[in-house]
Amino acid sequence: MPIEIRRAPVADCDPVLLYRLLRLRVQVFVVEQGAAYDELDGRDIEPGAELMWVDEDGEPLATLRLLRESAADGSPVLRIGRVATSAAARGRGVASDLMRAAVARCEELAPGAPILLGAQAHLADWYARFGFAVAGDPYTEDDIPHLPMARSGG
Repeated sequence: MPIEIRRAPVADCDPVLLYRLLRLRVQVFVVEQGAAYDELDGRDIEPGAELMWVDEDGEPLATLRLLRESAADGSPVLRIGRVATSAAARGRGVASDLMRAAVARCEELAPGAPILLGAQAHLADWYARFGFAVAGDPYTEDDIPHLPMARSGG
C-alpha cells in the first residue's frame, strides 16, 4: 500500500495531529537520544515553515520540518530538520520516502536553491543517498556528533 506524504504549516494542523507530531519528535530526540534541549524552538511557526509527515491510522510514523531561510546575499536557502521516525516504523522505508518528498518540496518552493541540514554523524551516509554532502566541520550538539550537510540546487 503506497504511503501518503502529508504537509502543512503548524497553523493549519489539527491540534491533536500537531500534538502527535511534536510528541514523536520529543520521543526520538529527548527521550531516546537523551538530548535535553528546547524542542519547541519557535522555528515551527516561522513564515513559510512546513511540517511534513507520514501517518498510519492517525499515528505519525515519521516527520520532519522544512524551513525557508536566506543566504547572506538574500538568495533563498531551504533547511530540512527535525527528521524523526518512530521506533515501530524504522526499516520500512518510510523516512526515505519522506526525505525524497521533502527534497522535491524544496525544489518546488525554490528551484535551484541549496538545501541544508544538520545530520547526526552516524546518518551521513543515509542523507548522502538523497544527494547531500558534508559541507563543513563536524560539531557536537547535545553530546551527539553532527555534520553540516548540503544539497546543491539545480
